[in-house]
Amino acid sequence: MDPLTTNNFILGLTAWAIAFLVALWVSLILWTFRDIRSRARDPLVRILAVIVVALLFLPGIVVYLILRPSRTLEEEYQNSLEEEALLQSIEDSPLCPGCGRRIVDAWTVCPNCHTKLKKPCHECGMLMELPWNLCPFCGTPAPGMRRENITMDEALRPLPVEEEPEPESAPEPATESAPEPDAE
Repeated sequence: MDPLTTNNFILGLTAWAIAFLVALWVSLILWTFRDIRSRARDPLVRILAVIVVALLFLPGIVVYLILRPSRTLEEEYQNSLEEEALLQSIEDSPLCPGCGRRIVDAWTVCPNCHTKLKKPCHECGMLMELPWNLCPFCGTPAPGMRRENITMDEALRPLPVEEEPEPESAPEPATESAPEPDAE
């Protein structure tokens, strides 16, 4: 082999190796920039990550891989959405004001502590919250509560009084009164 050909071959191989290393170096810097951009919002952290990789090359990428945040911003966002959904589902389930245990919306009384939770509407029978003065289903004001936006005639008209049904009792047997014996 000719020394000139060998020299040219080594020179070409060296140029190719240098070009490869430069391309690898630039690609690692670009990859680091894109990766840290998806993992951190702080511009100082982004700049420092790129500088570490640019100055230290292969050891710099190892250092970056060790120190970089484990999750991307998208993964953090998805995780926070999941946590919020779980917290929302926990907060949405109502608690008894008396004992603090979970209750069902349709309950009128807490089965654990017997606290009254809701009251039925006197007109339609739907359940109302205790502080409500007006049924949201039929619009009937609760008895004994203040009525607003009524005319003077309506205010002076007596409210209909609901009569409570008398408890059914057995009919009393008809007895004839016996004459009292004369006390002599």
